[in-house]
Amino acid sequence: MSAYPTDEVLRPQDEKQVLDTVSWAVSERKPLEILGHGSKRGIGAPMQVADTLDLSAVSGVTLYEPEELVLTARAGTSVAEIEALLDENNQELQFEPLDYRGLLGSEGERGTVGGLLACNLSGPRRIKAGAARDHVLGIRAVTGRGDVIKSGGRVVKNVTGYDLSRGLSGSWGTLGVFTELTFKVLPKSETSSTLVLSGLADGDAADVMAHAMGSDTEVSAAAHLPESVRSHFIDRGLPDGSATVFRLEGFEPSVRYREKRLREILGKVGPCESLDAETSAVLWREIRDVKPFCDGTQRAVWRISIAPSQGHVLVGSLRLQTGVDAYYDWQGGLVWLRMEADAEADIVRRTIAKLGGGHATLARAPAALRASVPVFEPQPKALAALSQRLKEQFDPAGVLNPGRMSGFM
Repeated sequence: MSAYPTDEVLRPQDEKQVLDTVSWAVSERKPLEILGHGSKRGIGAPMQVADTLDLSAVSGVTLYEPEELVLTARAGTSVAEIEALLDENNQELQFEPLDYRGLLGSEGERGTVGGLLACNLSGPRRIKAGAARDHVLGIRAVTGRGDVIKSGGRVVKNVTGYDLSRGLSGSWGTLGVFTELTFKVLPKSETSSTLVLSGLADGDAADVMAHAMGSDTEVSAAAHLPESVRSHFIDRGLPDGSATVFRLEGFEPSVRYREKRLREILGKVGPCESLDAETSAVLWREIRDVKPFCDGTQRAVWRISIAPSQGHVLVGSLRLQTGVDAYYDWQGGLVWLRMEADAEADIVRRTIAKLGGGHATLARAPAALRASVPVFEPQPKALAALSQRLKEQFDPAGVLNPGRMSGFM
């Protein structure tokens, strides 16, 4: 691979060329940026790299068995292509992966299946269906040692040895370069419905969401949209004021029965309205993709995971200290925050710590801010030491996305 020039984009066509490229980078000590479509390129600390390893040509679905609910694709395959294929068979990726393009101002395609697992993407259904790591069955990848590894397979039950498929998920390309991935896929719901409660304060909404999620109505997603962001969602169907929304999915008779039952529960709080399946789909896609903050700016946006009962307390406390706009996903356990000022990472993390802890990821910010503060939640000392040992085992030369996640990853 010494024939590759430096300081440019390297575009392997298959796994063998990926292996050759990484092996060359290791031998030459050339750090690489691992790239699919670049839709999430603006997340993480800025990296000092010599070349870019572009995987977009390592693409194509290699196996799809709708009856077996299994799909295998090369890492550079477009998520949009996979979703279109699944839609033809009335199937889907049930973890409904977040699309960061609007938030980050990324152009081009939605992203690749390799990037999807590398970032462990998910959407509002995560509380019920999990994230990408909960649906992956197997992977092939090239490590920073210049080795090809394989984990898992094409069956749902596969528990032999270490679960590298899950272990590499969420590593943001710092431990290995995915070349092929196998996911379980599931049938789409026959229909869906969303019930909307209006006018609740943040704290009251958290209580109501907790009650609804704990009921027998099998709510698949819940969110609270304060009045400050409500108008940024669908241009029809949501009343004035705040909106607390609950999604039901499944077979038509089941959804109608559970909707009636949920109306009885919510009716004790106030009147509720319903959205049809089409409008419901638009709303939850916009909640998933952080539409209120897709504003074309670089104002800092935080993705915060915290105890559901503490989400509104966090936002209230931050508003006493700085300018904040926010909404709540996943029963209030996930908070999306937009800060009016950039240099306030310490305020965010200090306030989270006072409330019992959580995880805060700087999902969007100018490069200068991402270079000066930890983008991902700093790990406790023991966990950080373990992460460093993993990095040393998988990428001892530090050539894969160096520094994107922390000082050593």
